[in-house]
Amino acid sequence: MGIDLRNESVSPASPSESPSTLRVRVGCEIVMDVPAPVAIVTQVQPRIDGVLGFLREEAQLQPTARTSEYLDGFGNRCWRMLAPAGEFTLRYDAEVETSSEPDSVHVSARQIPVEDLPSETLVFTMPSRYVLSDLLGAAAWDLFGSTPQGWARVQAVCDWVYTNIQYRPVSTTPSTTSLDVYLQRYGVCHDFAHMGVTMCRALNIPARYVCGYLPDIGVTVDTPMDFHSWFEAYLDGQWYAFDARHNVPRIGRIPVGRGRDALDVAIVTQYGAGTMSRMTVWADQTSNPTQSVNAHDTSRA
Repeated sequence: MGIDLRNESVSPASPSESPSTLRVRVGCEIVMDVPAPVAIVTQVQPRIDGVLGFLREEAQLQPTARTSEYLDGFGNRCWRMLAPAGEFTLRYDAEVETSSEPDSVHVSARQIPVEDLPSETLVFTMPSRYVLSDLLGAAAWDLFGSTPQGWARVQAVCDWVYTNIQYRPVSTTPSTTSLDVYLQRYGVCHDFAHMGVTMCRALNIPARYVCGYLPDIGVTVDTPMDFHSWFEAYLDGQWYAFDARHNVPRIGRIPVGRGRDALDVAIVTQYGAGTMSRMTVWADQTSNPTQSVNAHDTSRA
């Protein structure tokens, strides 16, 4: 399913009655100060393969702008626009169906030898801009070389990152790499994901970075809602979600972007000057398409 998000509202699917699904309202509002017209690409829409269905999907731009949509090389939905000068606001709001089950846990999932991996997974075994698995290879093997291969090894990576990297909001920059995080031992959620991906790739386990919406279903949290990052590891012929930041199975992950690292799934990519002044993100379970939602303001200084 692909839609043209030019200030339109669509209803692409009908509600399911299955007890194994739940409805989640997701979206964001991003406000930017733009000194001159600038081309922008955003990734805020759930992936087609990241949900069971779309019940409602809406987008607005203020002021209006020329837009189009495309799928990038990783299958991520990209919203392209030309923002006019001045204050520019984009808002995305949708209700989707997703599984009510927590993340899959398959402790018997085996690690596939590199020579037997599908060719399309090999790109996720290599270093990338923020994932310096080549420079951290020796550290990875020292830490995890004696752990059992497969699920246990990936879980050992998550356990180590969760225990040894301190979560500090607004503590890293867009140039921070996994090597930086390994040395300084703190970061934000995308740094935790980068560390997990780095260690897995250094151990010859395909791993990809994921950014998306994560509702607080069945948990109590003390941090404002924001886009969340986790990673997926390829074991026993399929991709499994791992979250080194929380390190427990969660309900309701809704992927927006998958890629080699955060560079491939940037929320906003701008081709010129512009400053994000405010971003509000929401992801909450709903009982019907019109139920109100508590959005959390994550204003940027």
